[in-house]
Amino acid sequence: MENHWTSKISFSLLTAALCLCAFIGIALSISDNQIHRFDDVLISWVQGMESPGMTRWMQFFTWIGSGRQVVIITILAMLVLYLYLGHRRELLFLASVLVGSTVLNALLKVVFGRARPTIHRIIEVSGYSFPSGHSMASFSLYGGLAFLIWKHIPSFTGRVFMMVASVAFILTIGMSRIYLGVHYPSDVVGGYFISGCWLFTCIWFYRRYLQRLSGLQTSSLV
Repeated sequence: MENHWTSKISFSLLTAALCLCAFIGIALSISDNQIHRFDDVLISWVQGMESPGMTRWMQFFTWIGSGRQVVIITILAMLVLYLYLGHRRELLFLASVLVGSTVLNALLKVVFGRARPTIHRIIEVSGYSFPSGHSMASFSLYGGLAFLIWKHIPSFTGRVFMMVASVAFILTIGMSRIYLGVHYPSDVVGGYFISGCWLFTCIWFYRRYLQRLSGLQTSSLV
């Protein structure tokens, strides 16, 4: 049992470290202005799909990934976890992931101070560009929910469907920010990586807490 927990904890920390390294690499590329070709190619590809129907679709996903909607979805998810599953510890985990991600995004935007793209902007937003807040929020929310819900889905098919749905929401919300002209692709990818670092760090602490709790309960029974 101990080796099982150790392997999971090590995987979480390793993934968090890899995400952090990837984020640092993107941040350094932005600082050295070495990532503009990557941004230009992806912006050209994504915005090349523009049509009235696609614009409405992308605006819808940007709306889903905005702050108010993320808060509403989080509260609904927490109510389900509490009322139907009775898991209070999972509520604290999800809240920590979302709050920490929001604070981290605000701090990083101030640190990097990257201006938003100005080419073909379909909607108007203010504030700094890097990393994307929508990308961080969507990764934290749907990644955190996938982690919590995974063990409650008994079938392999159900788990695959949940993972595909989570990834689709995360990627489409990020893509919507590029399509609407308010973020560079590197903002979105950077947001994914730093949010992944935060999420897997939280998973490590959460599993460590459960491990200690399990140990205390075992000791009390002996």
